[in-house]
Amino acid sequence: MRVLDPTNEMRAAGVQRAPRLTSLQGLTVGIISNAKEGTKGYFAHLDRLLREEMGVAQVVLREKSNYSAPADRHIMQETTNWHAVFAGVGD
Repeated sequence: MRVLDPTNEMRAAGVQRAPRLTSLQGLTVGIISNAKEGTKGYFAHLDRLLREEMGVAQVVLREKSNYSAPADRHIMQETTNWHAVFAGVGD
């Protein structure tokens, strides 16, 4: 059996990861969906878990205008107002 690691070792110049959050309590979390039917129930459940079990103050759901393209510019701009972001796909 041969196991392949899909990780790309290259890093974009000047890009630095945000510091890891210790808690989501009281924070704003964004969800970026590809807007396919399969994401609706999943993200509704995630929204409930984030609020009820993690103490998230606000969950913002945004849907991409094209499921196969990167997130729209206005959505990416809005992410600067969020403390954490979930992105997902579904069919």
